[in-house]
Amino acid sequence: MNHAPALSVRQGLVYVSTAAVAWGTGGAAGALLHGAGQLSPVAVSFWRFACGAVLLLAVARSRPSWRVVLLVGPAMAVCQAAYFAAIAEAGVAVATMITMGAAPLLVAAGGRIFLGEPLGRTGLGCAVLAVAGLAMLTGGAQTVTLAGAGYSLLSAAAYSFVTLTTRRMPADGVAVWGFAGGAACLLPLAATGGLLPAGHTMTSMVTSVLLLGYLAAVPTALAYGLFFAGLRVVGGTAAAVLSLLEPLVAAVIGVVLLGERMSAVQVGGAMVLLCALALLARGELRDAPRQHRGSGTC
Repeated sequence: MNHAPALSVRQGLVYVSTAAVAWGTGGAAGALLHGAGQLSPVAVSFWRFACGAVLLLAVARSRPSWRVVLLVGPAMAVCQAAYFAAIAEAGVAVATMITMGAAPLLVAAGGRIFLGEPLGRTGLGCAVLAVAGLAMLTGGAQTVTLAGAGYSLLSAAAYSFVTLTTRRMPADGVAVWGFAGGAACLLPLAATGGLLPAGHTMTSMVTSVLLLGYLAAVPTALAYGLFFAGLRVVGGTAAAVLSLLEPLVAAVIGVVLLGERMSAVQVGGAMVLLCALALLARGELRDAPRQHRGSGTC
């Protein structure tokens, strides 16, 4: 029996949205870390998972969950590794569009087939609208290689597996032991490319440590902790669609802090995506009373 205070749907939406915003800052932090410490993307992911697990374990002190370590951990590692492989094959825009675009649809299908979750017209409509906005935001359709598409879909499938599986698990232990399992899976791959920053100056080393600390604390420990907690009251499809805030925030950071430019089509895509997220949140809040009347709490 879980005696933790129950979240409202509104709080769950805020949790998942905040997690997506925090994830959006992770790409910039990872890029800066790669430049400062010359760490490979897989090494960055390893340290992100390992340090995130340590931070959460120090706060939560949850008991080990081998089911999470053996199921969620490898899936999180596959999600990260496949996404980076997709970027190498197809570029950031295409990899992001396919991975993030396929995830809500896979979650919706998996939730209906395996968890019996209803496929509401509002949720599906918002998912399609959000994917269209994402395609515009990432630059529209481009040439896609078979390998790039395959890695992207594998990453989306792993993300969907994590989202659906953790809806039936206690939220407090999912993140910490998922990170532990993911770090264990990524360690052999990360070790081949070098685990430690290769900066030659004290400034670059300090910068690398600070960036690793931020990456572990905010886009990892905080974000995933909020995301898994929010999944207790927010539907899997809704959570996957809300996660599309991540590329939107990353795009804004690129414009504001990194001097990148957005075309008119990309700005329009951002507006479409925001509209889809607003409609989805309104639909979730509207349906919340009916969902609570039809379910019991413990």
